[in-house]
Amino acid sequence: MPYDALLKGRISLTGHYYIATTVTADRHPLFDSFAHGRMAINAMRTQDLAGHTQTLACVVMPDHVHWLVQLTKLTLSEVVRRFKGCVAIEVNRLRGRSGPVWQRGFHDHAVRSDESLERIARYIIENPVRAGLVAGIGEYSLWHSMWDL
Repeated sequence: MPYDALLKGRISLTGHYYIATTVTADRHPLFDSFAHGRMAINAMRTQDLAGHTQTLACVVMPDHVHWLVQLTKLTLSEVVRRFKGCVAIEVNRLRGRSGPVWQRGFHDHAVRSDESLERIARYIIENPVRAGLVAGIGEYSLWHSMWDL
């Protein structure tokens, strides 16, 4: 999808919930190890600790990330930009490489008031099962949810 199409209709409202999905450059599996995947989750946590977001759920797949987040200060674009920048620096450092880590842009979905946040969180964290990486979510360690799913 062209980058401009990703921006069409994007709006960010403080207090609202969004699902952001971002993909690695060339879909390279940069998060194929626990250490690299945890580093991505820690980058989300950094946004939470800075007061920019509240993470409700996330999953780090080998070549992409899904993040259910509530905005508390910044726009969604700014939050994702900061997340991607932090992760890019760390991934390149840990892997002893340079160059792009992410595809340009990201996909987003503004959660409607009638959508169940817990149901969305469950769908997000079950991504590794649907992808055939594991038989059950208990076998996958690169996810987080504020609910006991």
